[in-house]
Amino acid sequence: MHHSVRKLVAAAVATTFTLSGVAPAFAAEPVVQGPESVSDWWNAGQAFVADSKKLHANRHHAKNVILFVGDGMGISTVTASRILEGQMKGATGEENRLFFETLPYVALSKTYSWDQQTSDSAPTMTAMVTGYKTREGMLSVDHTTARGECDAAVVAAKSLPTILEQAAAAGKATGIVSTARITHATPAATYAHTPVRDWESDANLPAGCGVKDIARQLIEASPAVKSSLKVVLGGGRDYFRMNTQLDPEYTTKKGLRKDGRDLTAEWVSTRNVIASGAQYVWDKAGFEAANPASTPFLLGLFERSHAQYEADRATDTAGEPSLTEMTAKSIEMLKKSKRGFFLHVEGGRIDHAHHAGNAKRAMLDTIEFAKAVKMAYDMTDPEETLIIVTADHSHTFTIAGYPHRGNNILGLVKEVPSVDGNAPVNSVDKLGLPYTTLGYANGPGWRDAVATGQKRPDLSAEDTNALGFLQESAVPLGSETHAGEDVPVYASGPDAYLVHGSMEQNWIYHVMKEAFQLHDKKD
Repeated sequence: MHHSVRKLVAAAVATTFTLSGVAPAFAAEPVVQGPESVSDWWNAGQAFVADSKKLHANRHHAKNVILFVGDGMGISTVTASRILEGQMKGATGEENRLFFETLPYVALSKTYSWDQQTSDSAPTMTAMVTGYKTREGMLSVDHTTARGECDAAVVAAKSLPTILEQAAAAGKATGIVSTARITHATPAATYAHTPVRDWESDANLPAGCGVKDIARQLIEASPAVKSSLKVVLGGGRDYFRMNTQLDPEYTTKKGLRKDGRDLTAEWVSTRNVIASGAQYVWDKAGFEAANPASTPFLLGLFERSHAQYEADRATDTAGEPSLTEMTAKSIEMLKKSKRGFFLHVEGGRIDHAHHAGNAKRAMLDTIEFAKAVKMAYDMTDPEETLIIVTADHSHTFTIAGYPHRGNNILGLVKEVPSVDGNAPVNSVDKLGLPYTTLGYANGPGWRDAVATGQKRPDLSAEDTNALGFLQESAVPLGSETHAGEDVPVYASGPDAYLVHGSMEQNWIYHVMKEAFQLHDKKD
């Protein structure tokens, strides 16, 4: 029975009792309640079973593979973002699902690396794109590589072929999209081989080091990758441009490169040799003007460093495309390949917002990431495109207390009232102070309240919904850290049924390789 109908019935019965002189025996209506009726729970469960019975393992090989990585998108991030998206739609939120949560196959990925219990993005992404776990800070080289190895021949010998490089060798088109710098660890692992993830430009290399910087590796890729890598979109202009060149958007700032090379110009010149019409763009106008039908190669670098957070993108000086828009443009370009394609898409700034202790920006970027997954799914044939959605690692992000159903996910904890009819009030700690549902085990959100004579700040007067609000942390750190628990993996399409159970993170590569029927030199 609908909530409003129940109220009318209760009122009518109460009137009857009053006229007869008998006191009504009805309890007050709960102030806190979900939108479901009793039968809804049963019906939803039955529908789930019926839908599950319709699933069939697609054992065909994949023409296309799209690997989505929400950087730092642990399970708590998925849960909180799901609730926020639902609440932004006017619902209680808990019952909502982000699009990728509707994909049929789900697993857990173990994210430790060869030498780290809690890993960074370099070895975790290396595991996913090469099939091998490696050392902290290393990109697509094996774990026998020495830290800081500067001998190019040694690094070449220890390099691991990536799924992007193998797809290129098989004649498939390839693409990379990220809201982080394109030279940052996660996207860079698809094309670069280096013992130090921070060697993003020549300005970051030690003197005399023979290993190419990451930006240069993108431009000077192998002939197969040069021909196949049709689209690269993200941030990181400074790592491609000279330290004498003024930035086109921030006109008093200059690039980082010391070698006198403008790699954005070299992208155009070297790709034009393969097919004329190659483009480099740096703002939204240029991005929108690039026609996928007539543009064989597209490099878009929309910020000097990382792209804007989704929450801030609309106010960017020169404008930036969203992750969804970049994903759509990339697929439009890659779908021209008759042999299919490999595309990597990273929601890179989820991670950065968490490091800053800023849950709202992390969650809004996660919601945008989910929209990009939906766009990719809608633009491709699920019978021939394997889509894998996962994270490289988690964060120390928590959802705690006993907030009632529909409690503002960004707000203070309010529990279900112990007496029906009562309104929920702020829950308090042992000091009598309220606290938020969301928090971090460590990070910059720690507040030194000694000056006010309190052991914790009083958050009742703070706007916890503010975009810049930092959730409290238990341990004071300048930057919140990654967390070591497993992360989710979602999949659909050919060979998606191979994603199941508890997986080592490097097995994700082997699923993609099997779907593509690729063979590498280390087999």
